[in-house]
Amino acid sequence: MRTNRPNPAATCLSAVRNLGILAHVDAGKTTVTERILFATGAVHKRGEVHDGTTVTDFDAQERDRGITIFAAAVSCDWDGHRINLIDTPGHVDFADEVERSLRVLDGAVAVFDAVAGVEPQSESVWRQADRHGVPRIAFVNKLDRAGADLDTAVASIRDRLGAVPLVVQLPVGREDDFTGVIDLVRMRTLMWHDDLCTGGPVDAAHLDEATRRRRLLEETVAELHPDALEEFCAASALTEETLERALRELTLSGDAVVVLCGSAYRNRGIEPLLDAVVAYLPSPADLPPVRGVGEDAGAERAPDPAEPFAALAFKVNATERGRLTYLRIYSGTLRKGDSVRDAASGRVERVGRILRVQADRHEEREEAMAGDIVAVVGLKAPRPGATLCAPEAPVLLEPPSVADPVVSVAVEAGRGTDPGRLSAALARLAEEDPSLVVRTDPETGQTVLSGLGELHLEVAVEKIRRDRGVTVNVGRPQVSYRETVVRGVTGLVHRHVKQDGGAGQFAHVVLDVEPMAEGGFAFRSTVVGGRVPQEYARAVEAGCRDALAEGPLGGHPVTGLRVTLTDGATHSKDSSEMAFRAAGRFALREALRVSEMGLLEPVAEVTVTVPEDGVGGVLGDLAARRGQVSASTAGAGSAVITATVPLAELFGYASRLRGRTQGRGTFTTRPAPLAPVPAAVADVLLAR
Repeated sequence: MRTNRPNPAATCLSAVRNLGILAHVDAGKTTVTERILFATGAVHKRGEVHDGTTVTDFDAQERDRGITIFAAAVSCDWDGHRINLIDTPGHVDFADEVERSLRVLDGAVAVFDAVAGVEPQSESVWRQADRHGVPRIAFVNKLDRAGADLDTAVASIRDRLGAVPLVVQLPVGREDDFTGVIDLVRMRTLMWHDDLCTGGPVDAAHLDEATRRRRLLEETVAELHPDALEEFCAASALTEETLERALRELTLSGDAVVVLCGSAYRNRGIEPLLDAVVAYLPSPADLPPVRGVGEDAGAERAPDPAEPFAALAFKVNATERGRLTYLRIYSGTLRKGDSVRDAASGRVERVGRILRVQADRHEEREEAMAGDIVAVVGLKAPRPGATLCAPEAPVLLEPPSVADPVVSVAVEAGRGTDPGRLSAALARLAEEDPSLVVRTDPETGQTVLSGLGELHLEVAVEKIRRDRGVTVNVGRPQVSYRETVVRGVTGLVHRHVKQDGGAGQFAHVVLDVEPMAEGGFAFRSTVVGGRVPQEYARAVEAGCRDALAEGPLGGHPVTGLRVTLTDGATHSKDSSEMAFRAAGRFALREALRVSEMGLLEPVAEVTVTVPEDGVGGVLGDLAARRGQVSASTAGAGSAVITATVPLAELFGYASRLRGRTQGRGTFTTRPAPLAPVPAAVADVLLAR
C-alpha cells in the first residue's frame, strides 16, 4: 500500500484525478467520500451521515433527510496526486445532478452494497457513465453487514450491468469478522486495527484460495488483453507489472471493471481504493482533446495549460460569498481578474476570484489550469452547461443533457409574501438547477414548477422557504402526460392560401400519419419530380414539429408518430418556406384531429423492500395504484417486490408504505418508458 505524502506534482496533469462517487441510495457514497478525506488528511475527524456531520452533505436538508441531494466537490492529496472528487446523489429524483457531474469527470468509483448488489439506481448511474464513456472501478461496500457476500455482489455486476468484473481483492473474514483484504495483484494481506492498516504476506489459511483467485484473475485478463495473453502463454503466469498495466488499460478502454471491497463505515479498504484510483483511473493527460460543437465543430482544445482557455460550467450556486460558478477547465490557464467569454451568448465577463472547493468551504487561488475543477466568483450570466473560453479564441463545447420534467406543482406566494419575491426565488432556483422548469399556465394563470419527481419538487420548495425566506403554498403535484397516434390517416390534403395584399402565401401538402412504436417523431419526404423542393420539405417538417406542442385530446405534447410528405404543389411567386411551415403545422393539427389518439403517462419502476409479514398489504396497495408486479423475491426475513406504477399514483406512497410496514418498508424508483393510460382512466382525466 502506498503512503500519503505532500503533493509536489500538483500542477502536473498526470498527477490529477477527477472522479465521481456513484451509487444507489444508502450504498455508502458519502461515507466512502468522508473516509477518503480522512485517510488523505484533508479532514482530521470522521463525519457520519447519521449524525449530520459529513463534509459533503453540508446542506441543512441533506442533514435532515440523511441523503445526498446536491453534488458536492472536494479535493485531497494522495501519493503525490491531486484528487478532485464529486460526491453525487443516489436518488433518482436528482439524476440530473449526476448527469452534469459525469459530463466533466474523467473517472468514477461505483459503490455497491455487499448485501443488495446492483440496485435500480446503481444500474441507472452506470448507464449514465456508459453514455459519457467514463472509466470506472467498483467498490463493494458494507462487507461487515449480515448477509454480505462479495461473490454474489460481483455476479450481479456481471449479470445486471453486462460488465466484466476483475476482482483484485479477497475479503478476510465475513460479516462482523471482516478485518482485512488480500491484495491479489501483489499477493499480500492488508489488515485494519483501530484505523491502522498493516501489510504482510498471505497466511497459510488463505493461501490456497488466494492462489486460485489470482489464477482466475490472470486468466480473465489474458482473455481480454493481447500483451497479457502473450506473456501468459509464454510463462503460464503474469508478473505484477504486466497485470497492473493490463488492468489500467482495460479500465480506460471500458472492456472490464476492477472490483475492490471493504467497509467504509469501519474505515477498512479505503487506502487500497485510493491506490486503485491513482493506478487505474485516467488523468486529464490521458484524455483526447475536447471538440467544439455547432459552428465550432472543427475546433479542438488539448489538455494543456498553454492552450487557449476553455472550460465548462457544470454547476451554479448562490452563497454568502456570492454567485459561485463551478468549472471544469479543459485547456489553458485561468488567472484572477481574467476576462472570459460565454460562448453561447457572446457575453464577456471578468473573473473576480478563483476558489478551490471543499464542499461549503473554499480556499482562494491566484490561478487554475487545465485539469482543475474550481469555482469562480464574479460571473453573473453563465448557467450550468455554458462554455467559458478565452475572448480571442471562442469555442463551444457540448453541454450536459437536461432531463425533461415529469412532475409539476402549482406554487403561489403565501400570505404576507410579495409575489415578486417568489418569482425572483423561482428564477434563481431554475438558474441553479436546469431540470427545474418554471412556467405560467396560460389557462389558469397559475405559476407551475416542474421537476423530476415528488422529492425533487419538495426539496426545491423547501429551499425557497429556507434560503429565501419566502412563504410558499403548494398545490397537488401533476404529471406530464403525452398524446400519441393509435391509428393514423393517409392522404390528408391541406392547402394553405393567404392573400392580403402584396406577396401572398401558397403551399399545398399531402401527408400520411402513422404510429411509431418506439416513440418520438420522425419525418420523411417521398415526393418525386421536384413538386416540393427540399427546402420546402424541411419547412414542412419544422411546421409539423410546431404542431407537436399541443395534441387534440387535452393539449398535451404529442409523441410516437411518423409523418410522410407524399405530394404537394408550389406557386411560382407565392410559395415560400414560411408558407410551407404554416401548411405543415395546420395539416398535422388537422390530421391529429381525425386520427385515433391515445393518452400516455409517465411510469416508474418501483422496487419495494418490505418485511415478509407486510407483503400482502403492499401487493394490495400496489394493485390499487394500478401497479403491475414484475418480480418478487424473498429471503432473510424480507421480500423485494418490483412493479411498474403510474407516476401519478405514487404521490404520497412513502407515507402509505411506512404506515403499512410500521416504518420498516423502503422503496426506490427509476423512470420507465411511457405507457398507455387505460380508457376508463383517460376519460376521467380528460373530463377534468
